[in-house]
This record gives sequence, structure tokens and C-alpha cells, in this order.
Amino acid sequence: MELLSRVHQKNLVSWARDRENVLVLSADLTGSCEADLFRDTYPSRFISCGIAEQNMMSVAGGLAREGFIPLIHTFAVFIYRRAYDQIAMSVAYPNLPVKMFGFLPGIVTPGGATHQAIEDVSVMRALPNMTILETGDATDVESVLDVMRAVNGPVYIRMLRGELPRLFSADEPMKFDTPRIISKGTDVTIISSGICTEETLRAAAAMKKKGVSVNHVHVSTLKPFNNKMYADIINTGKYGVITVENHTTTGGLGTIVAEKAVACGINKRMARLGLRDTFTHGASRAYLMKEHGFDAAAIIHAVEKMTGNKLNISDDELAKVRIEAVHSEAKAEGL
Repeated sequence: MELLSRVHQKNLVSWARDRENVLVLSADLTGSCEADLFRDTYPSRFISCGIAEQNMMSVAGGLAREGFIPLIHTFAVFIYRRAYDQIAMSVAYPNLPVKMFGFLPGIVTPGGATHQAIEDVSVMRALPNMTILETGDATDVESVLDVMRAVNGPVYIRMLRGELPRLFSADEPMKFDTPRIISKGTDVTIISSGICTEETLRAAAAMKKKGVSVNHVHVSTLKPFNNKMYADIINTGKYGVITVENHTTTGGLGTIVAEKAVACGINKRMARLGLRDTFTHGASRAYLMKEHGFDAAAIIHAVEKMTGNKLNISDDELAKVRIEAVHSEAKAEGL
């Protein structure tokens, strides 16, 4: 598996080169959100708003009314918790093309509850006109700019930073409201998003050796969730469907899939893995995923419980699984 460093930083500068109306706004987290190379390359298109996120949202709304495309760069918690009223009234209500890059989604930060955006999807999807995207690897990070630009309105993006794996082939970019079909199977459907897809790939590879047929799908558009493929995806697993998300199980991917199943009249057993109704503490990503039950071992345990079949996969076996780049089977049209 290929690992890449600071993918967004380099990609943003290249992508924005001929887009003179693209501005980057930062709230004193410029380097931490990989916007420092943009600032140094295009200083006249960079605005430092200081530690004043509410004001930054209103400034972005005003810039959007003047024809600019403001790209907000800050930690996710400082977007939806601190500035919710400004997002609602200055951005979502007038349906303006403000794009919000929320870094450190869920438990990827060791900063504890104050820095962990664990309920952001639930909060933001309640806003009319809001689109929500989530990145899961380097290819998603590289291509999310084109996807968000094509949306005529506000977009909230759960963004990854630093060293990232390339799970999906670089020539298969993210597409709007189009899930990636990673593997086709008939026993269990697993729907994952964000960093949980890497864990699911590891679990699915180990389970395949034990004869489990896994239907695995990666989701990068959390709102809207309208693709007609979802009815078949949810219905495919003979034993049921499992969702895996770096978020609370209230209002996130699991809730979205459950709502879709009900709307389609699908009666399937379902398990939702993610943070339960709790805040968490500062620790490594691997530690917290294990503690809260949404790492590869927990996914396998959920499949065992759903199928009634003990797989006897050890931690050592899981550690030996190699993840290769995935070629999605989804060919639906994007924006």
C-alpha cells in the first residue's frame, strides 16, 4: 500500500492555479490544515481570519455573494460547534458556495473531546442545502476538490491530512453520490466511510480466507444519499448489513443507511459500528478504534455475531494482511 505525505497541500496549489476566484480562509491553523503552501504561493488569495470562526463564516458568505469561492480551512470541531448559527444564516440559508474543510474528523486526533468531531455529520446534515463529503484515502483527498466545486451550494468536507494511504487507484477519482463497490459478496454487506474503509479492507481480506463472502462498499457522499445503487447494496447481504464509521452511531452513516433501508422497504438485520453515545479521551487512532469497537477485529466480531459463525481470526493474522490499491466497480456518472 502506497503512503503519501501532505496530499492536500500540494494538490490545492495545483488545482487553484487557474481559478482566480478561489480564496482560502484560515483561522490560525494554516499549517495544521495544509494551507500554508497556498498562502505562500498565492498570498493575495489567502485571508487570515484569526481565531474567530464565527466571523470567518460570515466573511465567507459575503465573499461568496461577490462571486468568490471561499475555502474554509480549520479543524472540524471549530466549524460546526463554534459557528453553527453563522453557517445556518450566512451560508446555508442563502445557499452560497462556501466550501468548509473540516480537518481531524472523529478520533484521528489525540486531542481529546475538545478536538474530536464525533457528531459533525449528524449536526451538519440537519441543515437544508448542505452537502457532506468524507475522504478516506489520498485519492479521495486529491479528487474531492472537483466534486465540491461542482456542487452549487455549501459543502462540508471531512478532510484527512498528513500521511495518507492510497487505497483507491489514482485514476478512479471520487464521484458525487456514487459509492465505490470494493468487493462483491453475498453473505454480509459492509458499508464503510472515511478511515474505517482501511480497517474494513483488512477485516474483509482476513474473512475471505475463511470463506466469508463480503459485499464491501465505500461511501464518500453522506448527503445527499440518493444513488439508486443503495437499495441493491443494502439488500445484497444474506445475513444483513454492517455500517462502520468514525463518528457516533447517532445521525451518521449508520443512521443514513437505516433511513435508506426503511425508505426502500428493505427488512434486513443491521449492526452499526462507531462511537456509541459517548465522548472519548485523547489517545492514538488505533487505540480508540479498538476501545470503541470499530477496528478490523470489531468488524470481524460483528460478522461472526451476525452470521453465527466463529471465524477464529487472531490479531497476528490481521496484522499480516496487506492492503493493495482497489479498483472500484462503480461506473455511474459523477457530476
